[in-house]
Amino acid sequence: MKIAIVSDMHLGYERFREDARRQACEALEKAAEASDMIIIPGDIFDYRRPSPDVIAEAMTLFRNIMKKNFKARVSGFEGEGFAYTDMPIIAIPGTHERRALNAANPVSILGMAGLVIDASQARVTIEKTLSGKTEKVCVFGLGGIAEERFRETLKEVAPRGKEGCFNIFMFHQSVYELLPFSESFIRIDDLPDGFDLYVDGHIHSRVEMKCHGKDFLIPGSTVITQLKENEQDGKGFFVYDTEERAYTFHRINSRKFAVEEIDVDGKGPAEIEELAREKARKVIESSGGAKPIIRIVLTGKLGNGIKLHDISVHGLAKEFQDNAILEVSKLGVKSEEIEQEAMEIRTGELENASLRDYGLGVFMEKLNKAGYRLEISPSELFDLLSSDTKKEEVISAAVKMLSHGTIEN
Repeated sequence: MKIAIVSDMHLGYERFREDARRQACEALEKAAEASDMIIIPGDIFDYRRPSPDVIAEAMTLFRNIMKKNFKARVSGFEGEGFAYTDMPIIAIPGTHERRALNAANPVSILGMAGLVIDASQARVTIEKTLSGKTEKVCVFGLGGIAEERFRETLKEVAPRGKEGCFNIFMFHQSVYELLPFSESFIRIDDLPDGFDLYVDGHIHSRVEMKCHGKDFLIPGSTVITQLKENEQDGKGFFVYDTEERAYTFHRINSRKFAVEEIDVDGKGPAEIEELAREKARKVIESSGGAKPIIRIVLTGKLGNGIKLHDISVHGLAKEFQDNAILEVSKLGVKSEEIEQEAMEIRTGELENASLRDYGLGVFMEKLNKAGYRLEISPSELFDLLSSDTKKEEVISAAVKMLSHGTIEN
């Protein structure tokens, strides 16, 4: 049996909403043509509460691919979720769709509408009969949950395959070997044994690994969202052949995305901006289609007297707005001014500095040691976090920063 694996479509993603819809449509249509069944390991939607328009987009996409005459059909369902169709389109909710316990999420709505099999915490059996021969695939789905609860949940639900089937474990979580940021992330060796294929979502770049000696696949997102270097490889989906025990990656049309780095050491604002222009022009010339997405990453240390805001980020973006989507990141830049300010506050006598200034100095020192990852100034961040306003207002301000790309994704 041929199984298409399409993940992280992020319908409704505001920054590239039309890209998300168009590329999800292409991925699903091509997947339906190339396979006997489709599995989706989470994040069909970008929001836990998508707008009616976005839900309508998703329903239209799935209704269209259900017109395909899939040779395989769902023949069994055990567990939590919704199975109101026998069409072999199996999905789980991801982290972007996760809601409170027992609350409906966007994927469960698609399941209740009979547009997908919602395998939130379920085992689904799919059968295909051809020339008198019947093949069986069993998918154990486990929707995205809080990272710290995943190990405990694995023990509670005890995922297992089904005898006489090709067994797949499909989930949506961070994996420590790929994102070594927290000990709460699951490790590959901790995943349940006894499956023939492991499929994960959540990570937006393509991954091909092994788990318990079997293939472990992550197709990546179908739309660019994080503007990370590893998203330059292009978007698409996997098709796994259970008979051959082999897989292929099928590309879809997506915007060209390029990350270009500029070392600012020994350079003034005008020279930095001109280098950024040159790199942007080269990417645009080679794109040959839709506006490319270009991320210019500045690294190094600015000279004395040069401030970050001397580099006209917004001016560059506006200059190329008709030919490209340009972003300039200053996250890797160090500044003498910022370091000196932190040192002066930290080493100054307490009676000569306000409590705020002293606290800011300690805060900036901690940020420096941890590896500063925000484009907003340390003092702005400090003021936000120490605000006396209501929690809702602080969260709103943080979300506004995120929506304008001021915080590293």
